[in-house]
Amino acid sequence: MLQGLDKVTARVLTIEAPIGEVVTFGALEIIARTCDKRPPEETPESAAFLDIWEVRQGEPATSLFRGWMFASSPALSAMEHPVYDVWVLDCRNSASNASSTPPDADASSSTGKTP
Repeated sequence: MLQGLDKVTARVLTIEAPIGEVVTFGALEIIARTCDKRPPEETPESAAFLDIWEVRQGEPATSLFRGWMFASSPALSAMEHPVYDVWVLDCRNSASNASSTPPDADASSSTGKTP
């Protein structure tokens, strides 16, 4: 989950960015490459590795940002742009991805044996 700000219109938008899919915010195209969320027993933190491009009609896409953004410290690794701000809110579905693996697959991968 990302949040975007259009500084010209003051529009704030929550952006759902599935891993590996291109999402659009204004003239920006954003791809979340990976997202990492700490377990509940640790200090809360979500971080996402993002690729962000600006796409203008009739021009090649311009890379604006590539790197990690942290929910707890948006200014630490911020995208610099005169019109748009984008920052990480949270990582979702981390628990459901981990629990979607069948129990037999976990057992065989940890022992190195196939069932």
